[in-house]
Amino acid sequence: MSSTSSHTFRTIKDMLDKMEKEAKKRNAPVFQASSYLKNDPWLRFIFVILSSRTKDEKTLQVVKQLKHKCNTWECIKNMPLKELEKVLKGVGFHRQKAKNLKEIAKKLKGKEILCEFDQLITLPGIGRKIANVILVDICSKDAIGVDTHVHRIANRLGWVNTKTPEETEKELKHLVPKKLWNKINKALVGYGQTVCLPVKPQCNECVIKEKCMFYKSLTI
Repeated sequence: MSSTSSHTFRTIKDMLDKMEKEAKKRNAPVFQASSYLKNDPWLRFIFVILSSRTKDEKTLQVVKQLKHKCNTWECIKNMPLKELEKVLKGVGFHRQKAKNLKEIAKKLKGKEILCEFDQLITLPGIGRKIANVILVDICSKDAIGVDTHVHRIANRLGWVNTKTPEETEKELKHLVPKKLWNKINKALVGYGQTVCLPVKPQCNECVIKEKCMFYKSLTI
């Protein structure tokens, strides 16, 4: 590793560690969910699938309800669609997600989890972001899941200058050393839920504001 690469690694790692520590201190929903689901990879798989366009705290409530009803793909496959829709009510697009889960349940067995990107994106309701989060959070693979929090904060920090999450993912892969890819999603999501809010970010309370281009633009 060159001296430049080493400096970049240390700088970004320090920022990610600070964001993660602060988000945990503030009980960010993403870390609450991770704590509850840490011993059940299959349920975490379900959580990630259901989390699209839904706050983590609401998704966790629904997943807890589902846990008492079903704990295998066979159970989901055999559950009447209307009953599954009722269980999932509370997450965004719950009817479509119920259909997606039943379609996934037809393809998988037991508590099977897929850990290949090309396989994951063939499943209904799973796009790049969800597939990448699954790879990191459940499969322990190097990937970067870019949701609205990651896209927003990466641009505010000045790490990227992009218009879409897809562009952000591509640019982050160029900027961030691969060893740190699996830290990005949770650190930035947790920070986005608690400090770097979409509206009225808490800049004065930010633990990395000295390195943030957005904060610097406010003080000029």
